[in-house]
Amino acid sequence: MLSSLYVKDFAIVSAVELQLDPGLTVISGETGAGKSLLVDALLLLTGARADAGMVRHGADRAELSAAFRLAADSPALAWLREQELDEDEACEVRRIVRADGGSKAWINGRPATVGQVSALTAHLVEIHGQHEHQALLDRVQQLALLDGFARTGALLEPVRQLAAEYQQLKRRREQLAGAAEDPGPRLELLRHQLGELETEALAPVAYAELIQTHRRLANATSLIEACARAVSRIEGEDGFDLLRSLRQTGHELARFGEDEPRLREAAELLESAALQATEASALVAQVQDNLELDPARLVEIEAKLARLHELGRRHRVDPAELKACAEAIAREIEELEEAGGALAKIEARMKVLASDWSRAAAALGERRRAAARRLSDEVSTLMAELGMAGGRLEAQLEALSDPEPSPLGAERVDFLVAANAGQPPKPLRRTASGGELSRISLAIEVATLGIDPTPTMVFDEVDTGIGGAVAEIVGQKLRALGAERQVLCVTHLPQVAAQGHHHFSVRKAEQDGITVSAPQRLDPDERIEELARMLGGIDITTTTRAHAGQMLERAQGQP
Repeated sequence: MLSSLYVKDFAIVSAVELQLDPGLTVISGETGAGKSLLVDALLLLTGARADAGMVRHGADRAELSAAFRLAADSPALAWLREQELDEDEACEVRRIVRADGGSKAWINGRPATVGQVSALTAHLVEIHGQHEHQALLDRVQQLALLDGFARTGALLEPVRQLAAEYQQLKRRREQLAGAAEDPGPRLELLRHQLGELETEALAPVAYAELIQTHRRLANATSLIEACARAVSRIEGEDGFDLLRSLRQTGHELARFGEDEPRLREAAELLESAALQATEASALVAQVQDNLELDPARLVEIEAKLARLHELGRRHRVDPAELKACAEAIAREIEELEEAGGALAKIEARMKVLASDWSRAAAALGERRRAAARRLSDEVSTLMAELGMAGGRLEAQLEALSDPEPSPLGAERVDFLVAANAGQPPKPLRRTASGGELSRISLAIEVATLGIDPTPTMVFDEVDTGIGGAVAEIVGQKLRALGAERQVLCVTHLPQVAAQGHHHFSVRKAEQDGITVSAPQRLDPDERIEELARMLGGIDITTTTRAHAGQMLERAQGQP
């Protein structure tokens, strides 16, 4: 859930940090006070496009950040771990918008793209606003919502698996079919390439040994000279006897070991160094004896390496990978020679898969159709309760025209809506107004309560155009939703505001000649005063306050 929201120099907000709690949090305030700015801030933090006009007048940049508490099994936490952006079970999203319109984003303190921010927050926050395109308008998301409502997981998985295997075989069939029509030219080319590679290609270990041999032969003169100098220096052939010096120095120090034990230790180290120097001299001498000048062998190896590099260039691989390249060509030759038989096997398997998929998709479709009827009835009933009397929603299933196995099944869904009685239902994405969409979204969320895993839901003015008893029902539905997850609701209706578990009031004031807006958490007495203002306007009477108190007491007595 969203635990805190920090906003600085954003629109008319100077600086504010909100600590948020589970349940239903309502945000109220006078018209123009900036109630919806908090929703706009969250939209930016979920990946919305930045705009220079969002920066408060006179400021260089706007800063926004949101902190979330994640459950151990949260999809958001799994996403963070996959992206290597996790910090235990914490999650912080931060965004800066500059006055020139540029922006930057961070996830848990590390730079992130807007796409990453959007992908992460899709698991964290769902915003239902009057002026925002909702996932609810997307037909793929509608199908996912219907599947969630129908609990089709066990039926959908085999459909996906069968479709995935079918499509994989289809691609393989297309590859083989092209080759099987006239495999002769391709086979001739592949056999020629294989012959070259089998003659020249080396396994990676053998290639590394050839490179090492080349280096040794190419530098043989320098290596022999270096070995000779080393032996001469160690054994004193150039006038300085290293071994004798080490041993003599050690013996001199050992004579004073009784007087100073540390000198005895130093003498022992010198004796050890002399022994190691002797071993090193013998090893260098052995290397020197094994080295030889062999110009003919060097020319032979250089020619071999040149051929390997040329083959690598032609096959676009490192010379060390030519052996693996030869093996891949050999496999392709075998497949082409057996293409006809392989095609027959693939087509037979595809027929089996298509048949199995049809049965699985039919079972899935039957579950979806039953769920679509239930969802349509439940949402239509809730729409009436939410002030859309006579309105209805129809989850209409349509068979796909493409008969091939699809991972989503054999049908797609379209949410059709009639906002008023007597109207024919039309696609939701083309008919619902902002306020209607918010209330339809609320009705669907209530109908599918517990299915959508998004932990935080934000509703911006879902109560537009309603009042009285309908407004109270909207508030009750939001409160019921808040009992299951965190809900934030911007409202101008006291009937809705009274239902909140928590209440913030946004107030506008002038500061240094500039209008600023700031939300304030209200205690019970302040809530009564705010509800009275929402009920009675400027002139608040004792009766209005009493009415507000009764409204709050009645609402807070609910679960």
